[in-house]
Amino acid sequence: MSEKSENSKTPKTGGDLLIECLLQENVKYLFGIPGGQLLPMYDAVFRWGKEKGIHTILVRHEQAAAHAADAYARVTGELCVCFGTVGPGVTDMVPGVGAAWSDNIPLLVIGAQVKRELDGKSTLQGDVDQITLMKPITKAQLRIQNPLEIPKIIPRAIRIAFSGQMGPVYVDIREEAFYGQVPSDAKYEILSPDKYRPQLGVAGDSKAIEEAIKLIKNAKKPLIICGGEVNSYNASEELKKLSEKYAIPTATSGTGIGGISSDSPTHLGAGAISDAVMNAANNADVVISVGCKWDYTMGLGLPPLWPKDQKLIQINIDPCEIGKNRPVDVSIVGNCKTILTQLLEKLEGEIPENYFSQWNIEQQEQKENALKRRLKKFNSENVPILPERFIKETLEFFPSNSIIIMDSGNTSFYAAEKMDLYKPRPPRSTLASVGMGHLGAGIGFALGAKLAYPDRQTVVIQGDGSFLFNVQELETAIRYNLPFIVVIANDSAWGMIKSGQSMFSGKRYFNVDIPNIDYAAIAKGFGCYAETVEKPEEIKPALQRAVNSGKTSVINVIIKWDTPKATKTLFNLGII
Repeated sequence: MSEKSENSKTPKTGGDLLIECLLQENVKYLFGIPGGQLLPMYDAVFRWGKEKGIHTILVRHEQAAAHAADAYARVTGELCVCFGTVGPGVTDMVPGVGAAWSDNIPLLVIGAQVKRELDGKSTLQGDVDQITLMKPITKAQLRIQNPLEIPKIIPRAIRIAFSGQMGPVYVDIREEAFYGQVPSDAKYEILSPDKYRPQLGVAGDSKAIEEAIKLIKNAKKPLIICGGEVNSYNASEELKKLSEKYAIPTATSGTGIGGISSDSPTHLGAGAISDAVMNAANNADVVISVGCKWDYTMGLGLPPLWPKDQKLIQINIDPCEIGKNRPVDVSIVGNCKTILTQLLEKLEGEIPENYFSQWNIEQQEQKENALKRRLKKFNSENVPILPERFIKETLEFFPSNSIIIMDSGNTSFYAAEKMDLYKPRPPRSTLASVGMGHLGAGIGFALGAKLAYPDRQTVVIQGDGSFLFNVQELETAIRYNLPFIVVIANDSAWGMIKSGQSMFSGKRYFNVDIPNIDYAAIAKGFGCYAETVEKPEEIKPALQRAVNSGKTSVINVIIKWDTPKATKTLFNLGII
């Protein structure tokens, strides 16, 4: 190996080796903010990395860096990287990394660290045990102390991130590893991913497959639950075939939205926030759980939503998920794409096509009846605008292949309740911080999603509370010319907490009301197109003007505060 870095007379450093490793993984973007220890990485990108297709994206807060990398990974399935400088840069990433960990999104999280000789000496930003800090929210925590460890440890970190149940991996890189020069006689190899990452999915145990087939054959009212792994492992086609071929009604979890399209004749809705799903859950005799974590969006799999006498076939890549929240009758550990293929092959000829059609017809009728019950609110002309009408107008406006981002709280529940009622959602196109459920991910998500797919419309649906968490990233979007649209459901409240006080505190509202702020004026200050909307018929024209502007846009929609049915349901179940 030459001691000179590519296209440069500058000696090769650990920063160069890091960029070489990431290029082997086809990494396109590194999200973060510069810091002194990170400068060799930046220098490598500047000198030769950009020519090979890798770029740094300068955000305004490291939390948004993690959210942007997370979203890029969610919509593409590819590796993405976020980074922070030593101390505050790494600690700022924690909320974003936590969201990726909670939803099993593979990320490479890089943190700079001071030189070993400065440990414990109260140096600027030093003395933070970043390895321990990241332990609860990453799959593994690795440390690099010299340049030649980089080609060994970076592939290891990536392999861990993508193996089994996916998730972020943290790598702590010492300053001397970044700055250290690579000797001219150093022997190392930067491997391609096929040399250190499995290329085929893990198959399910053949005996377990046979047991699952017996349960399905003997079922009268089966129900498929499509979890997040269906999207992560690109198994939507196999799931669709199983569901539609045998007419098995299918629901999704919060992270599974898009795993089966809403225009499928067997699709029911998303989790415990859907009336049709709750009805099917109460009446199904066999449940086929495909890559689902049985989180709060599924009522934790517990009574009264899910009867105790149901039979459960649970498919999951992670053995620790098997039987976690509810007893299991057949467990199949492995890649859901491979396992669904096995099930389809074994079911062939065992039961006729459309075998469960009558049961499915009944459940589809339940879905239609639930929709009819809500039409009055969907079409309401009331001012302030009802949340249901706000969501209807917004979702009807955007084309089916748009990337829709729901930024937690009551607003996300209103959106998720109705997500499947308008246009089909493709896999990997509906994003939310489901597991962590924290506010403020939306704009960061939009940065990553829009960079991944610049030609697809991208919209963030969020409340007025969540908007200000990472509002500074509107400047990032303007700077990189990323014209997504933020639609604010402005009810002047911390909506979900106000709902809790309404239900359980005798409507004694305290610390939940937010002043009526001119969010459009704030957005204009960043250079966005922005306006405020107060009437329901004004929403779609405003969205069209936002699209026509070609800019990052903010539409501030004044709505009535209310509590979505999903919030009431989950509060009453005691799981949020």
